[in-house]
Amino acid sequence: MAPTRVRQAQLTDLDDLLGLLKLLFSIEEDFHFDAARQRRGLAMMLNRDGAVILIAEGERRVIGMCTGQLMISTAEGACSLLVEDVVVDEQWRGKGVGTALLKALEEWAKERKVSRFQLLADKSNDAGIRFYHKQNWQNTKLICLCKHPLIAADTEKGQGKHE
Repeated sequence: MAPTRVRQAQLTDLDDLLGLLKLLFSIEEDFHFDAARQRRGLAMMLNRDGAVILIAEGERRVIGMCTGQLMISTAEGACSLLVEDVVVDEQWRGKGVGTALLKALEEWAKERKVSRFQLLADKSNDAGIRFYHKQNWQNTKLICLCKHPLIAADTEKGQGKHE
């Protein structure tokens, strides 16, 4: 059973989106749920040109979400789309909800002339990776590296390195 509707999220959807992010972060080893932080990030996306949060509704409630943000790719010489936060309520998995969300995201991106999608997936999320492969996503030779400059700067200040 596919969702009854996919639409762009609104501020009034924030609580439902936070519930889905909490579910997503429970399976991702690199992220920890912090409602205030995730609420701030979602609100920023809702108010940003070049970003979108799509939600799937079923049985008159939010059952899934995905987000996307435009980036300029020098490799493509065009815009690419960073896809994040693809998550579907556990009761609705395997029923076409994730596929409907990604198709709607592709339509949103097509209107903006996006030439490539990219996403990060937790290496231990076998079900998620199988889902993306089924959707014709390809593995690359790239790896993700991460740095938190604000946290590093605060730590260094506390250790007296920049005084």
